[in-house]
Amino acid sequence: GDEHAVFQPSHGTAPDIAGKGIANPIATILSAAMLLEWLGHDDTQAGGRLIEEAVATTLQNPKHRTPDGGGKFSTSAMTDYIIEALPAPSTVS
Repeated sequence: GDEHAVFQPSHGTAPDIAGKGIANPIATILSAAMLLEWLGHDDTQAGGRLIEEAVATTLQNPKHRTPDGGGKFSTSAMTDYIIEALPAPSTVS
């Protein structure tokens, strides 16, 4: 809504794969981007867009997938690639 919102991935907790390192972190990461955009400040909206772009950049390579997407990446490897796709702080204006 205009005053309150919830930002969480819709997939739930996936207890059947908990602790295995194979969960896809993208929905959680994009939920954080949505939160930043919803806050409505120029800087937070820009941050949300940077996260979305980093996810898109990561997914351009078909090898960058967790098992649910036909790949072999672990949760942490996928997260690391997305973080690496973010611009360095000094390049963000």
